[in-house]
Amino acid sequence: MAQFVKLNPDSLKALHVGNERLVSYNIEMTEVTGGTFWKAYTPGQIAGTEPFVLKNAFAGNADAMGDLMQYYPPINLYDEKLRKLAKAIGPAWVRVSGSWSTKTYYDFDGSTGGKIPEGYNAVLTREQWIGVLDFCKAVGGKLLISVANCEGLHHADEPWNPSQAEQIFALSKEYGVEIEAAEFVNEPNLLAMSGCPKGYTVEQFVRDEDLFARWLKENYPNCLYVGPCTTEGVAGPATGSKKAVGGGIGDIFPQVSTEALLDSTQEKLDTYSYHYYNGLSERLATLVPSAHWDGSQALSEEYLDVAINMAKLHAKKRDIYCPEGEMWVTEAGDAGGGGDTWASTYLDVPRTLNELGGFSVVSRGIIFHNTLASSDYGYMAPETHEPRPNYFAVLLWNRIMGTTVYDTAEPIREGAHVYAHSRADGKPGVAYLVINNSETEPTTVTLPKDAEVYQLSAETVRSQTMLCNGKALVLGENNTLPEMAPVTVQAGELSLPAATCTFIVL
Repeated sequence: MAQFVKLNPDSLKALHVGNERLVSYNIEMTEVTGGTFWKAYTPGQIAGTEPFVLKNAFAGNADAMGDLMQYYPPINLYDEKLRKLAKAIGPAWVRVSGSWSTKTYYDFDGSTGGKIPEGYNAVLTREQWIGVLDFCKAVGGKLLISVANCEGLHHADEPWNPSQAEQIFALSKEYGVEIEAAEFVNEPNLLAMSGCPKGYTVEQFVRDEDLFARWLKENYPNCLYVGPCTTEGVAGPATGSKKAVGGGIGDIFPQVSTEALLDSTQEKLDTYSYHYYNGLSERLATLVPSAHWDGSQALSEEYLDVAINMAKLHAKKRDIYCPEGEMWVTEAGDAGGGGDTWASTYLDVPRTLNELGGFSVVSRGIIFHNTLASSDYGYMAPETHEPRPNYFAVLLWNRIMGTTVYDTAEPIREGAHVYAHSRADGKPGVAYLVINNSETEPTTVTLPKDAEVYQLSAETVRSQTMLCNGKALVLGENNTLPEMAPVTVQAGELSLPAATCTFIVL
């Protein structure tokens, strides 16, 4: 059914002022050191013309998934194109973490000679970490990390010790780019699966997260203590559906609840964090079919509801464990397992923008997209760093949508996901985002006055090139960003075609 929306900026009620670094991203530790990460899909799989087929069995370890993973060399964080495009997004937090981080040894004096110590799975050199710090300097990024907590550092029955954490915090401070936020362990509700010591129990983890929090507050009191950094997995089926409305690697293995990780802790969080994905990608679909969404569902209400439902779920937990604190999604993206085949296409843009809009209504905070430039769900393609549709979508969001969030009083429905913010340019007025997720019907918007309009679309929903007001968004000579100019639309009715995302500035 075609929808009708009447914009009335004078009647908007302000909800809160959000974080200017809402749009942030991960650079996985495995990218920094070099290591295994998700294999890329083929062009045919991305286009939807070739099915993804899992050939080898799942190996039972996140770092050893048969033909799902491959080795990648360390990312070059000095690459001019990468830095230029990252800086253009705007001020952001940069998170260096992932399960790889839990088992990474910091060899800042070169004593290992490149040999990985027993109980770890990677070595981080001084040069590699300084590359991260220089990158943060260059793009104006604030740094969030998680630390080593594995069999190589201590056995499960021994308390965590700060011998490794001291090194990475000290080097960062000495170099002039302090670590401004820290999570203890990436996805600790998976315990050993996330790289923690063998036989690690919930009680032992609680003991150690308190030790880490005390060490952090005693030595780096200005560093935010962020957690619990869990992947909740399934948040329950949507109404009238058998489909899981959560997702991530947590759907595959038994989990420990957020409550179990936090109820007994003595040290309190500064910021509440969780991970969110729209289910599992094709790579892992055969393991938990109910947690995978087909590409034909990517514009559905049920699918787009996932991010907002997860935000509401975790907002309740935030209110218990970190009242009045911000809520950070420290990993987010299309799907657990490196993204779906369409993650690098326009088809994922409505989900990304809907996530930003819906999350902003629920809470103040930050969303760390996974990743900046790795795997199929990265903002940029690995190696070439060519920007994908989601890159231009968040670039436009940051240019248009300010930090004050308004209640539009418009119910979310197919064809009309309506969000309103202050203008990012600081001028009086309001910036709207209207997502028409109908695949067939236009949506009619009534404008109270002349407006500047930026409409995102694609020739086909699985295109890897997005259009803004009909013009292709591709880099120019010397990696120049394309012009994303608005068109002026006079007061009255504006028709938004099916499967479009439209920013309207009044």
